[in-house]
Amino acid sequence: MTQSNTTQANNPLHGLTLEKILTRLFDYYGWEELFERIPVNCFRSEPSIKSSLKFLRKTQWARDKVEDLYIRTFCKNRG
Repeated sequence: MTQSNTTQANNPLHGLTLEKILTRLFDYYGWEELFERIPVNCFRSEPSIKSSLKFLRKTQWARDKVEDLYIRTFCKNRG
């Protein structure tokens, strides 16, 4: 296996789209708790998957926080 393949195999987000990540977080937390955990306006003011994706695709720091929350929430037991 090449180093690139090894890196991807160890990446818990490999194969997940931002939409899948956000949808799973929304299903688990809801908009209110997502806003409490990551205080960005797209989770508070008329939130939707579509508007949040638009914001997150343009705002790397916020996307990083969403991806980190996903890993902390759903990938805790990865060794």
